Amino acid sequence: MPRARTLLGLSLSLRSSRSLCRALWMEGHPQEPPGSGTGTCGEEEGPPPARETTVTEGAAKIVFPSANEVFYNPVQEFNRDLTCAVITEFARMQLQTKGIQIKVPGEKVVQKLVVDLSEQEEDKAEVEEGDQPRTAAVREICEEGLRVLEGLAASGLRSIRFAQEVPGLRSVVANDASARAVDLIRYNVQLNDVGHLVEPSQADARILMYQHQRPSERFDVIDLDPYGSPSPFLDAAVQAVSEGGLLCVTCTDMAVLAGNSGETCYSKYGAMALKSRACHEMALRIILHSLDLRANCYQRFLVPLLSVSADFYVRVFVRIFTGQAKVKASASKQALVFQCVGCGAFHLQRLGRASAASGNRIKFSAACGPPVTPECEHCGQKHQLGGPIWAEPLHDLDFVSRVLQAVTANPGRFHTSERIRGVLSVITEELPDVPLYYTLDHLSSTIHCNTPSLLQLRSALLHAGFRVSLSHACKNAVKTDAPTSVLWDIMRCWEKECPVKRERLSETSPAFRILSVEPSLQANFTIREDANPSSRQQGLKRFQANPEANWGPRPRARPGGQASGSAVGERGKRKEPAEDPAQRAARLKNFPCKRFKEGTCQHGDLCCYSHSLPPGLGVPVPTDCPEA
Repeated sequence: MPRARTLLGLSLSLRSSRSLCRALWMEGHPQEPPGSGTGTCGEEEGPPPARETTVTEGAAKIVFPSANEVFYNPVQEFNRDLTCAVITEFARMQLQTKGIQIKVPGEKVVQKLVVDLSEQEEDKAEVEEGDQPRTAAVREICEEGLRVLEGLAASGLRSIRFAQEVPGLRSVVANDASARAVDLIRYNVQLNDVGHLVEPSQADARILMYQHQRPSERFDVIDLDPYGSPSPFLDAAVQAVSEGGLLCVTCTDMAVLAGNSGETCYSKYGAMALKSRACHEMALRIILHSLDLRANCYQRFLVPLLSVSADFYVRVFVRIFTGQAKVKASASKQALVFQCVGCGAFHLQRLGRASAASGNRIKFSAACGPPVTPECEHCGQKHQLGGPIWAEPLHDLDFVSRVLQAVTANPGRFHTSERIRGVLSVITEELPDVPLYYTLDHLSSTIHCNTPSLLQLRSALLHAGFRVSLSHACKNAVKTDAPTSVLWDIMRCWEKECPVKRERLSETSPAFRILSVEPSLQANFTIREDANPSSRQQGLKRFQANPEANWGPRPRARPGGQASGSAVGERGKRKEPAEDPAQRAARLKNFPCKRFKEGTCQHGDLCCYSHSLPPGLGVPVPTDCPEA
């Protein structure tokens, strides 16, 4: 015992001296990555406690642990590229009012010369020669530029990309609540030499934003990209963004927003989600409703710039303004959704009504409804009630066109420029005043008939005098201002060309009831030239295929997390590694056969699972069987 205590004391003393020595050395070598495992003061260099992985994305280069301690998802490169493009155009808009031009790498400089030929201006002093407009470039501090906050920075990749690729920035605060993540942010900031722009911060994102509620301390851009739902941060975010500032929010909890848990969606976003083919667009409208509802509490309201549904998440870019009069109109921008459980027909009911009054005033009142009968007029089934959702346009088409033009003119700026161009092109073609959509396969499967081509259905709607478009949220979407009765009339006409066996349909089924009514509209399925959208004719990459194998949200980052190469599934489910057939055969030989357990195996203690026939039939006794 005395000897053991002496050894234990020496071991603890040695560990303490090594820790102190390592701390003193790290103070003089801040450029080493956390957990690099380099030793000094006589300590032998040992293996690092965690492997490090270097990632290059855009103009940034970051180091993060291979273990799942700091979250990083390479699939969201499209998300980060699109965010850089949007913030760049937002900075161009904001700084242009201050007489500052931004210089984007790879973008052609176009100088506009404005000449005033009025007689009153001829007497003014001549402009000094060589006087150039003020410009803002990347990696440079712009004193009148944007203040950016990334509330959940993780490894700091997004903030570093802002500093490297977005001009016109004053400062970028890269915040995270994890001490391990902030250490990595500091190292990555030094690695990319952007310490003059990016400021690492360790704090709860909500507390940090609540501390910047004063108008003079607010951020011009706030980016929230959490793992899962952003609902805990929305209240603080709508208060911490400046007047007319940009708020960027990502939601990856699509199972909740798509209707799998309506009660959970209501608790997080204040709206009931419905299971429907238009669930991705409904998810966008639910998060916009939730943002506007929280902003209204502080006499603020939102104006959407761009709303995107991509891969396994939705992403919205909105501007926040203050105005009591405009807040009164928020109720008329929200709507409830009545959806038939049989045929899927939906109707929207606005929560409020805004009507013109005397003296150029607007009168606000409650809306009248409901817009449907207790039973569906098409199939006789009941309705589900969902929402409220945002019922106004999802995008500012002028702003989207500016982003699309910038990305098209500078395709080498982003790795995913081709996909950004395709998605934004489809967005510019969407009908802005038509919420939600139907899908081609749903219409045909409801009445159990063959599916018409997309061009045939679009042509039939155009021939009938209605507008129609695609949706970036779904490949087979049909967004139209035609009433649901017109859609079913067109499908009835199509069914006459491809008849359905009526005797196989139940009299209470939606298909039987829909097809039992004669169409009042004669559909024309002749293909029209304007039925094929421009993005489809150009062959743009509008709907991205899976970017990599087993892609998805990936498991949440945890302290001391498992290495990324281990047998942990992409969605957090543990998967056993694939077993080699030879290893499996050798493992099975360690187990006795069924006859051994019954006491009838003639191999006795040498029995193993390698023999499949009973002894005595010419099968040799295995010689490599271990003893039982």
